[in-house]
Amino acid sequence: MSTSAAGKQLGFLLARHGRIMNTRLRQALDSSGLSPRHAVLLCRLEESGPISQQHLIEILFIDASALVSVLNDLENERLVERRRDPADRRRHIVEITAEGKRAVASIEVAVADLEREAFAGFSADELSQLHGLLSRIHAEPADEVCDED
Repeated sequence: MSTSAAGKQLGFLLARHGRIMNTRLRQALDSSGLSPRHAVLLCRLEESGPISQQHLIEILFIDASALVSVLNDLENERLVERRRDPADRRRHIVEITAEGKRAVASIEVAVADLEREAFAGFSADELSQLHGLLSRIHAEPADEVCDED
């Protein structure tokens, strides 16, 4: 396949822009000391409220050991708390802390700034359409890379 043919393939185009956005996202989050997987988890917790560790595994499509690693990091930074579920002592409930909520606020600002710059040439309608189209790309849970750094 020639270089020009590869440039016309959507898979290659998405992969290229995915790598670029991933790099830029990491740079934007660098000042917070968080990786994208830390940020995703914190944002989910901010959105969901207290949630079981098992449910986080299911909604993030993340390996249990990878989730524990991320939670350990976030707990060490006092951004989340884990506790036993009083109704079922085998389950752990994960909850974002006040400090974690402050981190989410800074994450949201950093990501908004990045997106404003990256998508400056797009109208609101185009961004909405892009979001809708990207959301429809078929992927399997095993394709998720949330457990990668």
